[in-house]
Amino acid sequence: MKLQGRVAIVTGAGGGLGRTHAHLLARHGAKVVVNDLGPAALKVAEEIVAAGGEAVAFQASVTDEAQIQAMVAETVERWGRIDILINNAGILRDKSFAKMTVEDFRLVVEVHLMGS
Repeated sequence: MKLQGRVAIVTGAGGGLGRTHAHLLARHGAKVVVNDLGPAALKVAEEIVAAGGEAVAFQASVTDEAQIQAMVAETVERWGRIDILINNAGILRDKSFAKMTVEDFRLVVEVHLMGS
């Protein structure tokens, strides 16, 4: 897989599968925007750069349209395009649907559905 010159955004890339996706894309030559809510995004971007790849962190919630628009605009400004989007962000509420509060349910829908 050759991704030289391609630009990728990976949401939820501060850990788990998102982190793995970001590293794999960078290893194959993609420039990667590592998105997550907190400082883990910066750590993953630093790991990629230390391994010889190109990456930047962008801390934003996929539930916040303005933050995501800013991430897209900044990516295009920096690298001129976006070729790949990995919608990986997700949350887990360790409750059955029947025991979930409306607020928890709303947040799950916002992240998993609207955040895509």
